[in-house]
Amino acid sequence: MPRSKSRSTSGNGQRDALAMSYLQRILTAKVYDVAIESPLEPATQLSRRIGNRVLLKREDQQEVFSFKLRGAYNKMAHLTPEQLKRGVICASAGNHAQGVALSAKRLGTQAVIVMPVTTPKLKIDAVKSFGGEVVLHGDSYSDAYAHALELERERGLTFVHPFDDPYVIAGQGTVALEILRQHQGPIDAVFVAIGGGGLISGVAAFIKAVRPEIKVIGVQTVDSDAMVRSVRAGRRVTLHDVGLFSDGTAVKTVGEETFRLTRALVDDFEVVDTDAVCAAIKDVFQDTRSILEPAGALGVAAIKQYAARHACSGQTFVAITCGANMNFDRLRFVAERAEVGEEREALFAVTIPEERGSFKRFCELIGPGNRQVTEFNYRISDTKIAQIFVGLSTSKPGESAQIAARFQKQGFATVDLTHDELAKSHVRHMVGGRSELARDERLYRFIFPERPGALMRFLSSMHPDWNISLFHYRNQGADYGRILVGLQVPRGEAKALKTFLEQLDYPFVEETTNPVYRLFLR
Repeated sequence: MPRSKSRSTSGNGQRDALAMSYLQRILTAKVYDVAIESPLEPATQLSRRIGNRVLLKREDQQEVFSFKLRGAYNKMAHLTPEQLKRGVICASAGNHAQGVALSAKRLGTQAVIVMPVTTPKLKIDAVKSFGGEVVLHGDSYSDAYAHALELERERGLTFVHPFDDPYVIAGQGTVALEILRQHQGPIDAVFVAIGGGGLISGVAAFIKAVRPEIKVIGVQTVDSDAMVRSVRAGRRVTLHDVGLFSDGTAVKTVGEETFRLTRALVDDFEVVDTDAVCAAIKDVFQDTRSILEPAGALGVAAIKQYAARHACSGQTFVAITCGANMNFDRLRFVAERAEVGEEREALFAVTIPEERGSFKRFCELIGPGNRQVTEFNYRISDTKIAQIFVGLSTSKPGESAQIAARFQKQGFATVDLTHDELAKSHVRHMVGGRSELARDERLYRFIFPERPGALMRFLSSMHPDWNISLFHYRNQGADYGRILVGLQVPRGEAKALKTFLEQLDYPFVEETTNPVYRLFLR
C-alpha cells in the first residue's frame, strides 16, 4: 500500500511545546494500580528474516490483554468521589470496555459499556466478568458512541472516552515511557496502531519530548484509515464505513485532540491490508507462541512493509503489540490468509487439455523436487479443456509470476490469482458442482500421510484409462491430508479398481451414495 507522508506545517518550536505539554501528565499518570510494566521482547526469527532488529512491546500481556486499561484507569482515578458514586459509561469496540470495567471494579463504581453488535463475544464476556453492564448498539464504534452519549444524559453518568481525553492520552503515553526506560540503545522507529488515536498521541507526545530523533509511525488498515485521510486533508474526515476485521481500530472519526497531536507529532504512516495483518499474527506467534488480535499485529505488519520499501538493514524498530483479544473463530480465516499475506503461498487458475494423462503430467510439473501443493481443486466441466484451481508454496515475494510463466512455457494457460480477493475469499471454496460429463462417477474420500510424493503415488498407481472427474485437496497443516476424488472407471474394471485401492493402502471411504454428494455434486 502507498505510504502516506505526514508532517505538520507548524514549526519545531510549536511541536516541542505541544509534546512538552503532555510530558508531566504522562510522568504522573496513575496507571500501575491496574497495569503492569509490560516486557519489551526481541522478535528473534522475524528480526533475522528482515535483517533488522524488531522489539515487541507486549501490551497484550496486560490483565485485559490490551493497553487500554492504562488510559481508562488514569481518567477514572482523576474523577471526583461524587462522579464515581454516580457511575461511568463508555463506548468501545471491546478493549477500552474491559479497561473501564476493570478500573470501575478497582475503584468501587458501576460501569455501563456500550459496544457495537459486531464486537466478538470474547470481549463481551470479558467485560461482564469484571462486573460491567453491557449494552449492544450499532455496527461500529461511532454508532455505539452516539448511543452512549444519550445514556450518559439520561442516567447522569460520567463518560470515559476511549481516546479523545487528555487523561486517557496521558495514560497511554506511559507505554512510551516504559519503552525508553527498557531500551537504552538506539531506536530508529516505533510503530503504533491507530484507531481513534489515543495510543499514538500519548506515545508520540512522550517520545518527541524526550527522544525527538526517534520516528513515530502510525499504522492503519486500508479500510479503516480515518486518521491518515484526516492528516492528508488537514481536517478530521469521517469515513462512511469501516472494515471490521481489525475491530479494535474500526473508528469512523478520530478524536479532535488526538488529531491535533497526531498531525503535529507523528512522522509518518503505513497503511496495511488484511493479508499483511494475518501474516504478522503468524510472525508474532512463531516468535512468542502468543496470538494477537488483528489490531495488535498492525505494528508488526507495518515494520515488514516499511523495511522492505526502504531497504532498511540493521535498524531497530519497536512494534507495540497492543491487544490479544482474538475471537477464536477468526483463527480459521487468519491461518488461511497468512500464507498469502507473507507471499508464502501462490494461487493459480490453470487450463489443461481434458484428455487422459494431462492431469498427471501437470502434477509432475509441480510435484516432488519443485514445491509443495497446498490446494488442488478440479471438476470436469468441458470435453476439451479442464480448469484447475491450484495453490503452491513459495519461498519469496514475487515468485508467483515466475511460476505462472513456467506453466505457460509448458503449454498450460495460467492466471495468477495470488492477489485476487474474489479467488481468495470465495472461488477457492466453490470449485465444483454438478456436471453432465460426470456420468458413472464413483466418489472416494482418501486419507494419506502429508509428505512429499503422496499425491504423485496416488496418480501413478491409477490405471491410465480411468478418468479423474473431481479432485479436491487443501493442506490443513495436519499430519494427514484428505482428498476427495471422483473416478470414472469403465464398466468391467471393478476388479482392477479394487486391486488399485488395496495396493494404494490409503484409508478410504466410498461416498457415491452419500446424500450430500447426490444433492450438490452428482
